[in-house]
Amino acid sequence: MTRTPKLYVPVITPFNADLQVDCNRFVANSQALLDDGADGLAPFGTTSEANSMSVAERMEMLDALIDSGIDAARLIPGTGCAALPDSIALTRHAVSRGCHGTLTLPPFYYKGVSEQGLLDSFAAIIDGVADHRLRIYLYHIPQMSGVPITPTLIEALTTKFPGVFVGLKDSSGNWESTEAIIKAFPALEVYSASEALIPQNVVAGGAGCISASANINTRNIKALMAALGTAHEVALAAVVTEVRKIFEGLPLIPAIKAATARRHGDGAYAIVRPPFVKLPETHAAAIERAVELTFGKGRLV
Repeated sequence: MTRTPKLYVPVITPFNADLQVDCNRFVANSQALLDDGADGLAPFGTTSEANSMSVAERMEMLDALIDSGIDAARLIPGTGCAALPDSIALTRHAVSRGCHGTLTLPPFYYKGVSEQGLLDSFAAIIDGVADHRLRIYLYHIPQMSGVPITPTLIEALTTKFPGVFVGLKDSSGNWESTEAIIKAFPALEVYSASEALIPQNVVAGGAGCISASANINTRNIKALMAALGTAHEVALAAVVTEVRKIFEGLPLIPAIKAATARRHGDGAYAIVRPPFVKLPETHAAAIERAVELTFGKGRLV
């Protein structure tokens, strides 16, 4: 199955100097990313520092996006928490606001739990939300969560709840695993977490990319998607990969926020919530290079 690839940006969460969420900057930056060409946004995941935020904050910020005029159908907010009632509350809220779907982690505090336990947890979310509009994108990031989304779990979920589990973000960094899931579940929208994998993802039948560095690199990533199979693919892939590698060599979330601050000329975007710390100025040249490749005079698009 060949799909038109899509890019969802796991948009950063700005904070004020007092470490409270900054809805105004959040909306402004989110709109800028959509203006850059992103197909949609996937707020409140790892890059958004979501697990350093309360349920109330995440609901408030989702409301701010939608109330500002951003189409809820372009949003796939993260809703998976360690506590089942929190996952239900966030998922119910996202569905009630008309979001395209939810990007949902498995319950991640307890390790070594059975797949039956994970199946029961997702079943409880579905029962708790009790809305036929619910569409779930599974979030597989085992190096952070410690709880993998396995092919056998996907099989069990899609069989028991047809039409509910529609996609998966694979942040494992293991392309062979991603490719195997795409082939085993052709109806599933499978997104890679690295834009460097877009050509392989699309050829295999994947759905595109949900990447942290898309917070800066949206224009190049969308240009690459449009150029697949043309004479421009190699050059665009090289730029996309260079930007990706810059961020992979730095503390990722502080670096993404520093680059966003540089993009907007607004240092407040660089504020992180503990336990993260602000990116040191020693990395300023790398941040400047990343921003230059997308927004500077030497950019390709």
